[in-house]
Amino acid sequence: MVSIDKLKLIMQTEIEAKFLDIKIDNLRTKLRRIGAALIHEECLMRRNVFDNFGGDLRKIGGWIRVRDEGNKVTLSYKQLNDRTLHGTKEISLDVSSFEVACDFLLATGFTCKSYQETKRERWKLDGVEVTIDTWPWIPSFVEIEGVREEDLKNVAAKLEFDWDKALYGSVETAYQAVYKVTEDEIDSWESIIFSPVPDWLEIRRK
Repeated sequence: MVSIDKLKLIMQTEIEAKFLDIKIDNLRTKLRRIGAALIHEECLMRRNVFDNFGGDLRKIGGWIRVRDEGNKVTLSYKQLNDRTLHGTKEISLDVSSFEVACDFLLATGFTCKSYQETKRERWKLDGVEVTIDTWPWIPSFVEIEGVREEDLKNVAAKLEFDWDKALYGSVETAYQAVYKVTEDEIDSWESIIFSPVPDWLEIRRK
């Protein structure tokens, strides 16, 4: 198994921060007012998340993702080393087919752990990507991603976000803000789809 130190050398750092429970219409109005450019309107995305048969990737905070983004399909390896601004690593490539990429991983011994649906809208402001994300069963949130921490803080200030309330890492933190669930529980969900909140999750609401 590749060591964490080796992966740090070959993977890019995702410098991104999340701000939860936004009002989408208000945010869109603010983005237009301050000169942000709409990259693409809200669209449905689907993804499959994979691990190897023994779950070795999860043991080091990693997972493989195939994502249909509407205009392209990406195959990514992501690794959460810690929940800080610089704690998530990623390496990604474009592929031609969602189904073929998934079949390739299954044929080479990987296991599909989860199917997930989201809606995403992307804007650009001062070289920083501003993404409005909607996941099933939780309020929409925004992610801002860029090359430098200073750039993210400047855009967050323009959007009137409180930087002290920023969250980092994968989407589990957004679910934990709404439900009494652990990261391991969220990672074990076999599907996250746009449907009514399941009874087994509704009873865990905070």
